[in-house]
Amino acid sequence: MDDPRIRASDIDRERTVATLQQHVGTGRLTLDEFSERAAAAYRARTLGDLATLTRDLPAATPGPATASHRALVPVLVVLAVLLAGALLAMASPATADAMNEMMAQVGRMCG
Repeated sequence: MDDPRIRASDIDRERTVATLQQHVGTGRLTLDEFSERAAAAYRARTLGDLATLTRDLPAATPGPATASHRALVPVLVVLAVLLAGALLAMASPATADAMNEMMAQVGRMCG
């Protein structure tokens, strides 16, 4: 492993999130766990910070992923974001307008 004190790059963060997505697809992480760890990955400053997010997961094995599995992960991520937004909207009416706008943007991205 590289020196854990080295500053993480955007590519390092994206690679970690992609690894986490693979583990969601295999059932090792729930959507909530993925959301928490992905947020932490984007906040990570060092390679050590990123390594802690996957420490309890086996090394990703590059097996033949089917097209349906590759397509499923982004859908699950969008669903997790929408669920989190819905929960926030229920907690505060002021966030309902922001959630509606976010849902509209997600719809434009997917549509």
